[in-house]
Amino acid sequence: MATSTTAPDADRREPRAGSPTRGPARRPRGPRRSLLPYLLLAPAIVLELAIHVIPMVVGVWMSLLELTQFHIRDWSTAPFIGLENYRATLDLNSAAGKELLHSFWITLAYSLLSVGFAWLLGISAAVVLQRPFRGRAILRALFLTPYALPVYAAVITWSFLLQRDTGLVNHVLVDQLGLMNERPFWLIGDNSFWSLLVVSVWRNWPFAFLCLMAGLQNVPGELYEAAAIDGAGFWRRLRSVTLPMLRPVNLVLLLVLFLWTFNDFNTPFVLFGGSAPEQADLISIHIYRSSFKTWDFGSGSAMSVALLLFLLVVSAAYLLITNRRRDDHA
Repeated sequence: MATSTTAPDADRREPRAGSPTRGPARRPRGPRRSLLPYLLLAPAIVLELAIHVIPMVVGVWMSLLELTQFHIRDWSTAPFIGLENYRATLDLNSAAGKELLHSFWITLAYSLLSVGFAWLLGISAAVVLQRPFRGRAILRALFLTPYALPVYAAVITWSFLLQRDTGLVNHVLVDQLGLMNERPFWLIGDNSFWSLLVVSVWRNWPFAFLCLMAGLQNVPGELYEAAAIDGAGFWRRLRSVTLPMLRPVNLVLLLVLFLWTFNDFNTPFVLFGGSAPEQADLISIHIYRSSFKTWDFGSGSAMSVALLLFLLVVSAAYLLITNRRRDDHA
């Protein structure tokens, strides 16, 4: 009886010459894709719509209505007046337009000074604390305290400090140091603008310090060593090494600080109790007073939309100019 032996791989056939070989399995093409990325993005999209987009659209619609106290309970009865609210509020020859222009200049000066001083204090503290020394961690924690405090707690504390008769500021300046003969009013009159500016700088400069300190961590130490070998002093190293290396951080930081300060409502509202004096009448307080004091929500919405458009134009122009300068230096 003849027996035949079969190799273990006898059933495996070698591919013929010229025959196409099978590659790796291909994924089926079609509209079916994984829904996981969209499900993960859905909560953020819903919250963004509910918190920002829908209120913004509602505000634009309110600016096109004659929405006063007579129609606030039923918006459907408010007449549609188109751009009339914009014409009334932006007419510089009218009383409302002059008041809005006054608030705009006050807000612009306040924002520029606040951002400038906050950045100056931030860069100074960041440079001083760049090198390690004993107690540096404690100083960093103390410098960040104003930024960590809740805004209402911080500003209310300043409102007590700036009181004329019982405030600590007048007690130190008048009673202890004798720098003034009379107790000045810090929360009314011309001093109200400077008091508001001091509180704003005190609140904002720790954020600038935090961003600039983080930016300085990425500056190579070899650059400072090479500059020191070349005989560059402190100011030369600051101008030629530190500031150029911090330029990307400064571009974003200055824009963010300006937008925050120009839109600031909590600081003047808490400091002055919702009725800021004329010298510190920021545009945010002016819009609040026009909307909730006179019950003219259509006019207040028109001012808010105009403010939004102004900040969008400023942001676009700022980014365009900075990008052009970056391309020129590249």
